Amino acid sequence: MTYRFDTLTGIFDRGVLFATIDNPPCNIMSVQMMADLAELGQRIAMDDSVRVLVLQSQDPDFFVAHFDTSVVIQKTIEGLPRRPRELSPLQAMCAGLRDNPKPSLVKIAGRAGGGGSELASSCDMRFGVRGKTLINQMEVPLGLLPAACGSQNLPRLMGRGRALEVILGGDDLDAETAERWGYLNRIFDSVDDMNRFVDTLALRIAKWPPHAVALAKESVGNIDLPWRQGLLDEQLLAAHAIRDPSTKRLLRKFMRLGAHTRDDEARMGGLLIEVADALAAESESPHSDQH
Repeated sequence: MTYRFDTLTGIFDRGVLFATIDNPPCNIMSVQMMADLAELGQRIAMDDSVRVLVLQSQDPDFFVAHFDTSVVIQKTIEGLPRRPRELSPLQAMCAGLRDNPKPSLVKIAGRAGGGGSELASSCDMRFGVRGKTLINQMEVPLGLLPAACGSQNLPRLMGRGRALEVILGGDDLDAETAERWGYLNRIFDSVDDMNRFVDTLALRIAKWPPHAVALAKESVGNIDLPWRQGLLDEQLLAAHAIRDPSTKRLLRKFMRLGAHTRDDEARMGGLLIEVADALAAESESPHSDQH
């Protein structure tokens, strides 16, 4: 598939789609960008060649600024609101990434504000840079609410009190605080350091069996269920995982390459890469034995 849109372009590398947002002058989330991101989520969900999504920005100072203010000003407002029966387009776009079977990693090298922050918080992992990354929810000071999943995502990431400080304060949250509060997975001293780490992590995840990655995402997504119900769902998803034909092949290769030995168990991170690479090489061989 070709991943080229009006406001972002995707480059494919070894199972990872690197999608770069570019909507000058400061990456305002226009209606077109929202549509592009929604289509991106739909397409990667169906594209077996894409195993991981990395979202990044062409602009070094802005990830995504916020949703287009002019669209909100022009919105027709009549009568009292009714309780909706379905998600808004913005919410649906964000939910399409959150619930996607493909994991999403976000590089926030600059400012993520309003809808840009809500987009990032809907993805699976977020990374930033000291002295550059800034998070802001400016809606309440403007008489609005964060309505693209922000009021639901932020308490789940950082807790109710801290989410309210961000949402009601309307002030910038720096990288160090965002990491400490759980919004960012990690922060780095430079953009280059962040790029190296995120790219390496994305390419690493892309080596793992897609069924296990998708089921793990689903299981972790059950965090809002009661604990015991979450455990029962975990058990069911694990049962699906072990039934995939590739799982037994991986386990046998794991044993053959050194599992259960002191030296190889002590270097587990590297051993897992060797297992994945060995099985991939076998699958590419015309004389490979898949049994």
